[in-house]
Amino acid sequence: MRRRQKPDTAWVILAWGLNLIGLVLLASVGIAYLALNPVHAAPQMPNPNPTTELSHSATSTSVPAGVYYLPTITPNPRSTMIVVQTPTPFVLSGGNRPLVIGFSVSGRPIEVYSFGNGPNRRMIVAGIHGGYEWNTIALADEMITHINEHPEVIPNDSTLYILRNLNPDGDARDHGIDGRVNDHGVDLNRNFPTNWAADWDRDGCWNYGPTTGGIAPASEPETRALMTFLQSHHVQALISYHSAALGIFPGGEPWEQKSIEFAERLSEVTYYPFPPIDTGCKFTGTLADYAVSLGAVSVDMELATHKYTDFTRNLRALAVLLDWNP
Repeated sequence: MRRRQKPDTAWVILAWGLNLIGLVLLASVGIAYLALNPVHAAPQMPNPNPTTELSHSATSTSVPAGVYYLPTITPNPRSTMIVVQTPTPFVLSGGNRPLVIGFSVSGRPIEVYSFGNGPNRRMIVAGIHGGYEWNTIALADEMITHINEHPEVIPNDSTLYILRNLNPDGDARDHGIDGRVNDHGVDLNRNFPTNWAADWDRDGCWNYGPTTGGIAPASEPETRALMTFLQSHHVQALISYHSAALGIFPGGEPWEQKSIEFAERLSEVTYYPFPPIDTGCKFTGTLADYAVSLGAVSVDMELATHKYTDFTRNLRALAVLLDWNP
């Protein structure tokens, strides 16, 4: 029987040393990977109405008042990167910071700036069609900067809210046709519960790319964030900005009378067409219709082009909004 030889001590030490070096290298690679690829938790917000629950079905056409949805981050087919936070592209003097009222499909914040502290509450919403109507976001940013520098434009009895970009994912994706929908491929101005439809006759309507009204009314986190804000802040008059060229559309189906009067006055100072150009399109699930259902005077107002903000015209529109007596 052959006796087993003992291994040489030097070779044992060398083998252990090589194993230790391998473990150190493996740990270093893991740490480097985590540093370059941080894991983000989905942003959470407190539920102000925790006893209220709602599960949508595809046939649902209304949403009870007071319903609140927790924001979630879900995998999306239109964006390659989930972003938890995107900074506002400007910093205001005086420390005025936006209120984050919710998050987009891909986790970008939806921001509202507030000016004044009076009981008459007015609101401007921009960027509902994201990068396709990027000039509405640029207009909102110009207005935010102007009002911050000239706070006297806000009457003592008024509060103005400006939501600068309801569709930040679309704005990040493309300043063109593909920037119109959110990261679920939904047209947010077709996703509100009033007069909602999943699909519609495209004759006379925007039809340059695939779009839908969502799998259910208020299916999108961007829509729900704005709905919750409107329900809790009792906005009395609202302008939803779009582009381009068709004119001013009063909310309501059929158009609500006070919103018609609001549209007429806005047309007088901006020269945007009213009645608007009729292309034969039937509009469903719009923000303006939903705002009217909550008791607000509301319009969709289109800028003249996809390129310019028409800032001077819309300073006059701002004065009408602030002075309007619903």
